[in-house]
Amino acid sequence: MDEGARSRLAAWLAATLRERVDTLTISRLSGGAIQENWLVEAALASGPRSFVLRKDAPATIGASHGRAEEFALLRLARAAGVLVPEPVAFCDDASVLSGPFALMAKVEGVAFGPRIVKDLSLGGDREALVERLGKELALIHATRPPADGSAHAALPFLGPPPVDPARTEVAFLRGALDAMGAVRPALEWGLRWAGRHAPAPSRITLVHRDFRTGNYMVDGAGLTAILDWEFAGWGDPMADLGWFCARCWRFGRDRLEAGGIGSREAFHRGYAAGGGLPIDGDAVRYWEVMAHLRWAVIALQQGERHASGREPSLEHALTARIAAELELAVLNMTAPAQWRPA
Repeated sequence: MDEGARSRLAAWLAATLRERVDTLTISRLSGGAIQENWLVEAALASGPRSFVLRKDAPATIGASHGRAEEFALLRLARAAGVLVPEPVAFCDDASVLSGPFALMAKVEGVAFGPRIVKDLSLGGDREALVERLGKELALIHATRPPADGSAHAALPFLGPPPVDPARTEVAFLRGALDAMGAVRPALEWGLRWAGRHAPAPSRITLVHRDFRTGNYMVDGAGLTAILDWEFAGWGDPMADLGWFCARCWRFGRDRLEAGGIGSREAFHRGYAAGGGLPIDGDAVRYWEVMAHLRWAVIALQQGERHASGREPSLEHALTARIAAELELAVLNMTAPAQWRPA
């Protein structure tokens, strides 16, 4: 950000917090494949404070919420007791930073998935960490849509809940492939399988839809925050359990089925202890297949952001190459010998 942006942000922050801002430093943070994250360090009249500022990248993907919606989700999650960064303020005045942004309190810890799974000095006792993550997920799933099918007062942008989350997701992913003009036979095969084997959800709840290693923070003692709410919506809670346990999010630690950090049993135990819904093992396994399909489509969309020229990025270009590995996993998981009668 240039000096003009820094000055405008300092003025906005002073007005928002209603106190003097003596100095303000801003630096770009790593991570945030879809949004931009900035570290904001402010010397306030009351003392120093550190924030994370989150704003839209030049190009994004269709399934991602805007910053106003993500901020609303963060506020609701915090009110529900989920361990999330404190949501400080939201700005929709484009004259400040040329677009909307959200400000939250900085949380200490590490979020980089590959480092978390390999660095055993992080996260404390790993089975206890997995249990805690299960409990946090149960808290998220405690938010339900209105019984009459109307929009939730705090989350009107989510609209009414889907009647059939699995087939709704299949249709969405097919549409995303078509919109890119992507010809991917393995993904079409997987989506056909997913359409034929879609489970009926027992309940519809708020789901995070990106609850995985890499989207939470840990320090040396344990969990410090659940991050990245930009995909959250109404859906089948088993989808979150499947996403967390999917092989593609274990970062090479395949034997540790819960996010590459612990046992599936500990994760399920924590989820049950937190008041989570009864776990349907077949539905969870189905959503593990869907995790690979969805991540493959997102990877291709990331590559499209680069190829289109909207946001040239070596990271986005390389992300698209992950799709082939995910397609192989889909084919292995949906081989005809593994099909149940539809």
